[in-house]
Amino acid sequence: MALQDKILAAFGGKVVRKDLAFQVKGNLPVPTYVLEYLLGQYCASDDPQIIAEGVEKVKTVIRNNYISRAEADLIKGRIRERGSYTVIDKVTATLNDKQDQYEVAFANLGLTKIPIGDQVILRNPKLLSGNGVWSIIKLNYLTGEDVRIRWEIQSLKPIQISNIDLDEYIAQREKFTTAEWMDMLMHTIGLNPENLNRREKFIALARLLPHIENNFNFVELGPKGTGKSHVYQEFSPYSVLVSGGDVTSARLFVKMSGNKEILGLVGYWDVVAWDEYEQKPHRAIEAKLVDTMQNYLANKSFNRGKGTHESTASMAFVGNTKHTVPYMLKNSHLFESIPSDFLQTGAFLDRIHVYNPGWEVKVLKKSSFSTGYGLITDYISAILHELRYIDHSDKLQAYAKFNGTLSERDHNAIRKTLSGFCKLLYPNGVMTDDEAKEVIDFAAEARKRVKDQLYIIDSTFCAEPAKFEYTWVKTGEVIKVETLENLENNHCNVIEQKAAEEKDESNEPAEATASAEPNQTTSMTRLPRPRIKTLGSALISIRENQRGVTYKGLFGDYLRDAREITLIDPFIRQPYQIDNFVDFVQTIREVTTQDVIKLHLSTQNDDDEKVAEVIDSFNELADELLPLGIEFTYDFKADHDRLIRTDTGWTISLGRGLDIYEKFSRFSLGRAYQQNRRCKAFNVSINKTEEQG
Repeated sequence: MALQDKILAAFGGKVVRKDLAFQVKGNLPVPTYVLEYLLGQYCASDDPQIIAEGVEKVKTVIRNNYISRAEADLIKGRIRERGSYTVIDKVTATLNDKQDQYEVAFANLGLTKIPIGDQVILRNPKLLSGNGVWSIIKLNYLTGEDVRIRWEIQSLKPIQISNIDLDEYIAQREKFTTAEWMDMLMHTIGLNPENLNRREKFIALARLLPHIENNFNFVELGPKGTGKSHVYQEFSPYSVLVSGGDVTSARLFVKMSGNKEILGLVGYWDVVAWDEYEQKPHRAIEAKLVDTMQNYLANKSFNRGKGTHESTASMAFVGNTKHTVPYMLKNSHLFESIPSDFLQTGAFLDRIHVYNPGWEVKVLKKSSFSTGYGLITDYISAILHELRYIDHSDKLQAYAKFNGTLSERDHNAIRKTLSGFCKLLYPNGVMTDDEAKEVIDFAAEARKRVKDQLYIIDSTFCAEPAKFEYTWVKTGEVIKVETLENLENNHCNVIEQKAAEEKDESNEPAEATASAEPNQTTSMTRLPRPRIKTLGSALISIRENQRGVTYKGLFGDYLRDAREITLIDPFIRQPYQIDNFVDFVQTIREVTTQDVIKLHLSTQNDDDEKVAEVIDSFNELADELLPLGIEFTYDFKADHDRLIRTDTGWTISLGRGLDIYEKFSRFSLGRAYQQNRRCKAFNVSINKTEEQG
C-alpha cells in the first residue's frame, strides 16, 4: 500500500492535503493551523470533487467570518444589522480588577474591554497570556437606551481540537515502517520528504522536540529561508512565537501590577520561541531577563515578586547566522550571532540541550513543500501536547553508557533528546538497536555542538573537558561522537587546541630558534622531503550530509601502484552512475605511477532498452582512454558485491559502490568538484589480500 493510502486509512478524518492551506490562505495573516482546522472539517478525503467543494466552503467561511482590519467597521455594521454574527479573530483577555471582571480585546475587529464570563476564562486560561488566541466567536449586538455595553460574547471556542485518543494514535504506528512514519511526519509539518535525506529529516523533526518534551532548551541558527520558525509560528496553538528583541522579563515570566502578580508567557504555553534571536545593533538585553532566564532554563522555575513559580514551558531560540560555518569555526564560534549579553559567561549556553545545525537545511523553494496528505496540524499538536506527560529518558541506560567525563547537564541533554525522539518516531516503544543508536548519536552530537563552543567562549569549561564517547551496552563497543561540521572542516581537536593555547600563554616563551644569516636566500633552505603514506587496512565511516569526501581521499593511495584494477559495481548504468565511473577513472589518472593500466568494470544491465546505449557509452570511453594508457574493458556479470580489487593485493569494499553522493543540481559546484557534494551514509573497508604477480 502506498504511503498516502496508508495515511488516509490510518487517520481518516484527521488528515488534510498540505497544499490546500496555501491555496486558501493567499495573503491573509491566518495561521496554518487555523486554516487546516477548517479544511479538516470539509476536505478530509482523497475524492477530488469533495476536496474542491470543501475548499470552496472554507473560502466562504474565511470570506464571511475572518476579520481583516481593513473591513472591521463593515463587519461591526453587519453585526449590528443582524443582531448576532460569528467571527474568526485573535482575542486576548485581561482582568479588570476595578470592575472585578474579565474583558477581551479583538486583534482585528478592534473591540476592547468586552466583558466575558469567568467560566470561559477558566476553560481557556491561555486567553490571559497576553499573546492572543485564535478563536471562533459568536457576538451579539444589544440595542436599547439603557444598554451600557452594546457587545456581548455569546460563545467563544478556541480553534483547536478538544479531545484526542492518544492510545489510538500510538496503535497506528505499527502500520508504518520507520521510514514511512518519518515521511508522514514530514508531510505533517508541510515539507516534501522526497527532497530530504534521512539526516535532513532528523534536523527538521528536531524542531518538534520543544513541543513534545517539557522544559526542553533548543537553539537553531542558520541561513535565512530554511523554515526555522515555521513550527513555532503556525504549527501549533500550544506554542507562541515572539520577536527576540521585544521580550522582557515581565512579559516572559511575571508582571507586577500593584500587589498582584500576572503570569507571563511561560505560564500559558508549551513552547515559547524567540524569533530572529541574533545580535542586533543598539539593542540592549535587560540584565534581569538574562539572570531569570538562566535560572529558569536550569531549574524549571523563576523567582519574581513574592514567590517562586514553576513551569514546563520549553524555550526555543532561532536566528540567522552572519557567516559560513567554516568562517565561524576558524575565526569565532557557532554562537557568534547570539546577543552578547547571553555570552558573558557560558552559564546560559550550558543549559541548552540541542544546537540544531540549521546550515544543513536547504533554503525552501516551491518544490520543498508537501502536496501530499499529512495530519492536521491541530491534531498532531494536540498529540504532542499529550505526549509531554510521558518520559522515556530512562531508555538510554539500556543502550549506552557515556564516558564519565560528561557533566550531569550533558547526560540530561542527551536523555531528554532521546526521550523526545522516541515519542516522535517510536511512540509504541518498538525500536531496533540500529534505530536507537541513530537517535543517541544525533542527541550526543547536538549536545557536543554546544559543549565545543563553550570551550571557546568560556575558558573555565576547559578545566574539565568532556569526552563524547559511549559504550554500547550489548556489545561493549566504544563509539566516539563527533559533529559533522568538525569532521568536514578538520576541526575535531578544538578542546585540545584550546587547552594548548592556554598552556602556552601560562609558560615562559621557549628559546627562539637561530635565524638564518641576513644574506641567506630562501633557496638555500633545506625543505623536508615529502613522505609517502604507509598503507594499511582501514575501516572508513562517512556520515550522511558530510562534505569534503572524494574518491581520491577515500582510496586513491591504494590505487597508486596498481597495474590492474577491477571495479565490481552492479549499478553503473544510469547517466549519473556513469558520471561517477568517469570520476573514478579520473581519480586513477591523478594518482597512478604507472604508464599503462588495465581497468575492468563488472556491472549489470537488466534493461534491454538501455543496454545498447550503455554499451555505446562504454565503447566511446574505451576509445578515449586507450591513448591515455588505460585499457578499459567491461562485462555485465556483476553480483551484488561492490568492491575494487588491485593486482597489488588490495580489496576495497564499497558499501554503496561509487554512488556515495546525494543529488546535486546541474548548476552546482558539486558537479565539478566532489569535495563540495553532500554524501550519503556509507562505509569503506580496505584490506590486504594475497599479492598478485
